[in-house]
Order: sequence, then C-alpha cells, then structure tokens
Amino acid sequence: MIVAQIRGRWRRWWSVRHPRSDVHAMGQRNIYIVPSRPGLFFCLTVGVLLIASINDQLSLGYALTFLLAGAGLASMQATHANLRNLSLDLRPPNAVFAGNEVELEIRIHNPSNARYGIGLGLDGTETFSWADAPERGHAVVHVRYVAAQRGLRELPTLRIVTRFPLGLFRAWSYWRPASPVWVYPQPEHPAPAFAPQRAGLENERINAVAPPGNPPQGQDFEGVRPYRRGDSPRRVLWKKAALALEHDLPLTVRDTTAPATRQLWLDWSDTRGMADAEARLSRLSAWVLAAEQAQMAYGLQLPGVELAPDLGPAQSRQCLELLASFTP
Repeated sequence: MIVAQIRGRWRRWWSVRHPRSDVHAMGQRNIYIVPSRPGLFFCLTVGVLLIASINDQLSLGYALTFLLAGAGLASMQATHANLRNLSLDLRPPNAVFAGNEVELEIRIHNPSNARYGIGLGLDGTETFSWADAPERGHAVVHVRYVAAQRGLRELPTLRIVTRFPLGLFRAWSYWRPASPVWVYPQPEHPAPAFAPQRAGLENERINAVAPPGNPPQGQDFEGVRPYRRGDSPRRVLWKKAALALEHDLPLTVRDTTAPATRQLWLDWSDTRGMADAEARLSRLSAWVLAAEQAQMAYGLQLPGVELAPDLGPAQSRQCLELLASFTP
C-alpha cells in the first residue's frame, strides 16, 4: 500500500515537471547530469593522485591533481551548457499500420554557439540519432520506432543526451510530445477478394440516382476496359477470355456510363469465422485499401457504427481510423 502511494506521488510529480508538449525548451530545471563510466574512473584516478600527493608531499603531484580536477569541472560545465537553451519542436507524425515504423521528425533550434554531439532516442533504450546544431541555426533529427498496437496512441517519452566534449559526464533531458499518432490495423496480405454479396454478384448495389426520364447511371454500355477487382463476372467478355489468358493479357469487361457509382459495403459480419477480432480488422483494412485502389465507392459497417459510401483519401482515412479505434 505504501509502495503504491509512493509510486502515485512520483507519477504526479513527474507529470507536472514534464508536461506533454510538442515544443521542448531545455534549461536549468529539466537538464540532468551525472558522471559517465569513464568519468567515474577519472574521479577515482584524481582521488588516488591526491592521496599519493599528500602521503609523499609531492608539489608536482598536487599540481597535476588540481589540474585534472579543474579540467573535469570545466568538462561538466561544458557538457551541461551543450544542451542548455536549446529548443526542439516536433512535426506531427503520419499515420502508420501496426507493425510498421513511426517516424518522428524533430527540429533542434540553437540560439547561440554551435552545439555538437546531441542525441535523441526513446527513453529506456540506448539507440540514438545524433546531430550537430550549427551556430544560430537548426538541425533535423529523425527518430523511428515500431508501432506495435493499433489505435490512437500517445508518442513515447524521448530522451535528449550529450557527452560532449570529453565524455566524462552525461547530460540528458526528458521530453513528452503531445501529438498522438494513428496506428491502423495491419492489412491482410495478400488482399482477399471482397465478400461475394458485396462484390457485385447477383445483388450488386448500383447507385441509380439519375434525372427523371433518363436511364439509371451505370447501366448504359459504352465499350470495354481491363478487368478490375470487384467487377461483376456478368460483365466479363468470356468469349475473349480464353484468348486473353493464352497471351497472358488481362480480362476485358463491358464498360458503363458511370462505373464509379458502384458501391461496396465492407461489413463486419462478412468476416465471421476468422480466428480473432484482430484478424477480422486486418481483413477489413485490406478491403478498404483494395476498394480505394479499384476506385469503387465503399461504405463501412461495424457493430453500432456505419459510414456512408464514398471514395477518396478522406473516406479511407475515416474508415481506417474507425477500424483502429474499434473495440469488439
């Protein structure tokens, strides 16, 4: 019980001291510094030299000891100053599919003299991207990590480190970015065929909105075109299919006045029988991408949620976000 209270107080203090923000300015309050492993050996060496100088009353030993100690203190101040007054900002990351890498683009702004050996990485890891910030300029650093779980995810805590100039001290600062990132379900590969009842077979849905007295769009024959995923088998020119297959050519189908008005419904119930909910979301994600590539208007039906048929980047983004945030 006491341990849980201590942890709760620590988290509250940590959240207040490091609030989430897409801009991070480093100063006295959020830069930490400790001796590195070589620095600890350096301090031990200086201590041994001091003891030996006292025992043997060596004037040159005193001079060497205090010279090394002064160099160490100067190195500590220079390491801390290498991060002090720097500011960083984050470009909101693009959405990714689960299992792919999220790429964070970070700019380091330097208002004074050049800074060297600045590393950025995820807290808890020792893998950093390194950069030098020019005098009164900026540098761009990219940090990547694998997005494991779907959903609207917070970005992990970042760590900014430096050991410049001598490597005797390690200074660092923590940064908690505020921008979230969308992680979509990983599409099933290869993309399976659409569910038969939605793929344009006997009960293909046609948007038959047309002015009075005109035939419904999508019904008038115009010519032929190559076969696309989701085309009805009734429109395939089967008499020419054997010749096309013999010469390794695509099948041809009858074209209509408005092929883009065909609509698909990507339904959660069409994925019944699959192993688990994540596999079903993966298949729906693949269908969204396939319908978008085939230029077919499509809608999404999930339990308690329905998105009207449409086409374009906004439609695919809305569908993938619904799939990413869906709780079975």
